[in-house]
Amino acid sequence: MRISVLGATIGALAVTAVGVPVAHADGAPPVILDVTVNGGKDVVIGTSTKLITATVTASDAATITNGSVTLFHGGTDMNDDEFDAVLHATKNQASCSRVSGHTWKCSLLINGNPTLIKNSDAGTWHVYAQAYAGPSSYTTLTPDPALRVLRASKLTVNASPEPVKEGRTITVAGKLSRAWWDDELAYHGYAGQLVKLQFRKAGTSTYNTVKSVHTDASGTLRTTVAASTDGYWRYSFAGTSTTAPLTTAGDYVDVR
Repeated sequence: MRISVLGATIGALAVTAVGVPVAHADGAPPVILDVTVNGGKDVVIGTSTKLITATVTASDAATITNGSVTLFHGGTDMNDDEFDAVLHATKNQASCSRVSGHTWKCSLLINGNPTLIKNSDAGTWHVYAQAYAGPSSYTTLTPDPALRVLRASKLTVNASPEPVKEGRTITVAGKLSRAWWDDELAYHGYAGQLVKLQFRKAGTSTYNTVKSVHTDASGTLRTTVAASTDGYWRYSFAGTSTTAPLTTAGDYVDVR
């Protein structure tokens, strides 16, 4: 997620171009110019801790001494205590350096620990950012759009037999599972999901969708196709609002 915004004072928001010099009145709070989380991509968490990169770019007549980014789920404001899950930075002090003039960038890591979240927390989250120019001069911002924190997925494929005679049947099996954050840290089968079976002919570079297959109650995939030519078979899952997309590597089948 990347947000280009300018926060004037707590509770106020104005939009401006990032990188444009900002004039400050003496004693005015710092101005947040940009907030970036995970390089602008969805945050995908599996069954182990993921360190999430974040930056706050801010401007002030004085030095920007610190910046912070917190991710929260539920509610729309960190200050209303309605959130039900939160991921904090790993340290209280960010690494801040001057970009140019009065503009500074503060970099930090957020602790994406799956033991701090539940399956129901997957989906849309919000960002709470702060920039400090001293102990009593700071700006707070909860920018939009929000970002997504998704459950990691696993996907397998196995095309057999190999080799196979032309015209015979190839069985393509696999399994789709996703991270389970409740009670235990494991991957459980993802039932009832549409997954595309794709094929790439040997000597070419493009995969084409052959058919769509639904996972069964345990997340298992199984379908058959006729053997016609050498090539690679793979499964591709587009993802959902709570679970990350994934495509397998191709499994080669020699047709004789």
